[in-house]
Amino acid sequence: MHNILIRPLLTEKMTDLNEKYKQYGFVVDINANKIEIAKAVETKFEVEVVSVNTIRHKGKTKTQFTRKGKFSGRTPKYKKAIVTLKEGQSIDLFGEV
Repeated sequence: MHNILIRPLLTEKMTDLNEKYKQYGFVVDINANKIEIAKAVETKFEVEVVSVNTIRHKGKTKTQFTRKGKFSGRTPKYKKAIVTLKEGQSIDLFGEV
């Protein structure tokens, strides 16, 4: 089985969602579905997941002009999941820092 949870999203917006609604954000595998994401969070952090919302970001085409010519490339595509936990539960993302 492949690794579903890649890394947590630690942004100001996700911190606000965490404080208000007990929602946590993760960058997940692009092919993972909501059921797999919920099971992965439940087994890794030992919490109960109420709902999972997913967002797919397309990669953008970027162009850079230099003296030697024009370079074209793409930013990576990725998928993020916003996980809502059961009331009274939380995830300690920082652990023993």
